[in-house]
Amino acid sequence: MKVYAINGSPRKKWNTATLLEYALAGAATQGAETELIHLYDLTYKGCTSCFSCKLKGGKSYGRCAMNDGLTPVLEKLAQADALILGSPIYFGTVAGEMRSFMERLLFQYLAYTKPPSTLFTRKIATAFMYTMNVSEEVMKEFQYPVHLGMNENYLVPRPA
Repeated sequence: MKVYAINGSPRKKWNTATLLEYALAGAATQGAETELIHLYDLTYKGCTSCFSCKLKGGKSYGRCAMNDGLTPVLEKLAQADALILGSPIYFGTVAGEMRSFMERLLFQYLAYTKPPSTLFTRKIATAFMYTMNVSEEVMKEFQYPVHLGMNENYLVPRPA
């Protein structure tokens, strides 16, 4: 079993990374191969909406055509058995690097069907770990559950 954790924090040793390391240690005790990937170590951009991943019969159909520091990570994650996404919450949502990563990870598999479906053929156990410096009251007041729930909604499996 391969378990990857994605650290969307600019800090490699603070709260988000620490929680991800603990989660990976737990997976390792169950025999999983684990790896922590720090997004801020990579040079990449978010989706540029080139639509190469959408061209049926094209060489990039179902996978991101961009070639940068995120390319090998996306290839690796396509083989994952479990994925843990960790990010601090800035202004009510994930950090910018995590958002750009999620665009690239998810858009390549999105099929424009009604209802929308996925080109990804497997299910991967996925978890989010969020760190933030706000109380539960403030979370509710500023609708954090709605904003964070959108991230979770995008990872719900939908048949092709």
